[in-house]
Amino acid sequence: MRHVVVPRRVLPTKRLVLRPTSSADAHRAFDIRSDWNVARMLRLASFPPDAEEMERWFDGHEREWLQGQAYRFAIEFQGRMIGLVDIDGVSGDEGHLGYWLERPAWGHGYALEAARAVVRFAFQEVGLSRLKAGHAIDNPASGRVLTRLGFSPVDSIECFSRPRGENIVQCRYLLASNPT
Repeated sequence: MRHVVVPRRVLPTKRLVLRPTSSADAHRAFDIRSDWNVARMLRLASFPPDAEEMERWFDGHEREWLQGQAYRFAIEFQGRMIGLVDIDGVSGDEGHLGYWLERPAWGHGYALEAARAVVRFAFQEVGLSRLKAGHAIDNPASGRVLTRLGFSPVDSIECFSRPRGENIVQCRYLLASNPT
């Protein structure tokens, strides 16, 4: 596994502040992921969310960052955490882009704005050369974000959705270089 030590830092965008997550974010994330419409789009999320599991996950974020395994950012709008964007599953020169936002933040371009900054970070600062991403077939808005970022569709697979408790079709994408 590749290990690049990248300093934890804030990524400002035009409307948002992306800051490395901390243990203190677990409670707000719990609130956001308590919304079925958010959780059902996340393949590995528990629903209803488990507060202790969420706290353990957030407690490990700084360690994952320092080990070069994942880079997770809280998305803040006007001082309030509205979601999370990350690069995880980092191995060799590739990683996986993911993001989720509270429902009131949907449809305002925040996912695209946050993801664009994190894609740039992944390529320019972490040194990755490929990013993977995916979305449930019934979440075309996420697919539009990915294509606007320059991701290309690769395929669709059937996989298990933890919150739904059933198999879903996931559309998978790849970005081999940073066009933004």
